[in-house]
Amino acid sequence: MKNFKRAVLAASVSVVAMASAAAADVKVAFIDPLSGPFGPSGDAAFTSYKLAFEHLNANGGLNGEQVELTGYDNKVSPKESLVQLQKAIDSGAKYIFQGNGSSVAAAIIDAVNKHNARNPGDEVLFLNYAAVTPAFTNEACSFWHFRFDAHADMKMNAITDWIGTRDDIKKVYLIGQDYIFGEAVAAAASSQLAEKTPNVEIVGNELHPLGKVKDFTPYIQKIQSSGADAVITGNWGQDMTLLVKAAADSGLKIPFLTFYGGSLGAVAALGEGSIDTLYQVSEGITNIDAGEEQNKLIEEYKERFPDYDYYYHRAFVAVDMLAAAAEKAGSTDVIPVAKALEGLTVEGAYGPVTMRAEDHQAQQNLYISTVSNDVKYGVDNIELGWKLVDNGTIEAASAEEPTTCKMERPE
Repeated sequence: MKNFKRAVLAASVSVVAMASAAAADVKVAFIDPLSGPFGPSGDAAFTSYKLAFEHLNANGGLNGEQVELTGYDNKVSPKESLVQLQKAIDSGAKYIFQGNGSSVAAAIIDAVNKHNARNPGDEVLFLNYAAVTPAFTNEACSFWHFRFDAHADMKMNAITDWIGTRDDIKKVYLIGQDYIFGEAVAAAASSQLAEKTPNVEIVGNELHPLGKVKDFTPYIQKIQSSGADAVITGNWGQDMTLLVKAAADSGLKIPFLTFYGGSLGAVAALGEGSIDTLYQVSEGITNIDAGEEQNKLIEEYKERFPDYDYYYHRAFVAVDMLAAAAEKAGSTDVIPVAKALEGLTVEGAYGPVTMRAEDHQAQQNLYISTVSNDVKYGVDNIELGWKLVDNGTIEAASAEEPTTCKMERPE
């Protein structure tokens, strides 16, 4: 399969401006928080898509057609997301990107299913880059939904396997956000720990309101009182940063095993205390040697968007895969592109990524990393950054999970 390389632009302009000048043919919508407490999480992803589509347009576009990317602020609200989705569809958007919040993703999946059933010939496709509730590629799977991030069970497998190698972890505290994603993370941790490490005790299992907690000190005090040797959390965005800040302020220094420890400001909140304390599972790490082209991309992103770090590698993978599917289909129409995406493999900087046809779940390498002061690329504009732990590479075949998806496909 052709690998869509991203040329580094000598001078970049906004995607919308570039597309307008070239009479944009394909409209793409990004629906995520662009304001409020989770605004930085959404904007970090949006800037990644901006750069990815700029590179795509500079290299000839989507099957020869220029792309216009527009951001829609949903404030992490499922209700507001449906309003913004309709605006995007009314504007002519064919492809919808979203990731922050599985409750939002659930609403979008349902709305896209209904829209496409009612409007044959005017279908849209939902490309999910971060909403990782396992149901979306299991019992709630949809032909119109593709996920580019590993789901919660896949990431938890990596974490629980790592715990199994640690003789010093006997007690684990679970804490997460109180919605379907947080529930999925807690369920995966509980079942996998019981199966793999029955000698490890879960000493706390707590959910807190999404984006409402301003001071996590009371939660940290509970963790301290429990005698936990490690914390597992799926928290992201502000809830991730404030959780680890409270841990640092309280002097709690035990491993925090996270899905999204790379959330903006989390490492800076812990400072030197994050070294060998803050861990995350991700599809790529900037400090793995992935070649000069990838280094140039990382550096270009940071130069263009100095307030953020190169974090959403899967955004670039998603655009590469969309481009490969459009070329394979010889079309930018939704149904041919969706069918071309099924089973498609592209060579990413951190290994091959395959879109499994059965459930539209991306299969890719996963990496466990921790914070180090011995890195090429720091985060949060400090010198600390993410470094692969020993035996921290989980090959795609090992990360793969079975699916219960029974997908209905269009004729």
